[in-house]
Amino acid sequence: MAHSTMTSPPLMSGVGVLDKASLLLGVLEGGPATLARLVSDTGLKRPTAHRLVLALERLGLVARDGHGHFALGPRLGDMVVEARQDRLKAQAGPVLAQVSARTGASARLHRRRGRMRICVASSEVLGGEPMPVGTAFPMKSGAVAQVLLAWEEPEALYEALRGARFTAAMLSGVRRRGWAQSVGGWEPDTATVSAPVRSPDGRVIAALSLSGPISRVGRNPGQQFGCAAIDAAVRIAELSGC
Repeated sequence: MAHSTMTSPPLMSGVGVLDKASLLLGVLEGGPATLARLVSDTGLKRPTAHRLVLALERLGLVARDGHGHFALGPRLGDMVVEARQDRLKAQAGPVLAQVSARTGASARLHRRRGRMRICVASSEVLGGEPMPVGTAFPMKSGAVAQVLLAWEEPEALYEALRGARFTAAMLSGVRRRGWAQSVGGWEPDTATVSAPVRSPDGRVIAALSLSGPISRVGRNPGQQFGCAAIDAAVRIAELSGC
């Protein structure tokens, strides 16, 4: 089956090597392609197209699919994720402040980075134990880790549960309720409830948490703050459009 060439005029910067690389990426926007197709669709000479697509591959902007064809690389997806997360953090601030004022709990937004979870935004209450933005914890315990892992694919979930202080059955409960809770853990005197922030396609892209002293929040924070956490997480997702 023949592939159609690009019909809309390509954007040009006036910098030759960038424009040629852009032509190649433009073809790959339509799906994986062989070197022969890259040459025919861009009009570049074969040695030039080959040299540039290999350079783009080294930069992670191009990758190979299972058939060895060239395709858009993972770094482009990472850039999109980062751009979305910037919008997420920008919209999270006011929502965190509102839910913190309403509940009297510290409100935070967390993202997953490999085997760690990182606090990326927060609204702290006076007298509480502050968690500076950038604070990272392993994904082995706590309500936030449970939320960030509960909707993972089975294989990834099985790997993540190794050495964790929660079980698959506990994560099943998180999926059923829509929130997770923990008492103690990384913050010994603190109780936490957490809810997922989702992208439009349903993926969990962050976790919102509400935390406070056990002496005030009690040992069942989900009962007190679960609905508030879910509502705030949904609000952040709606405002950010991520």
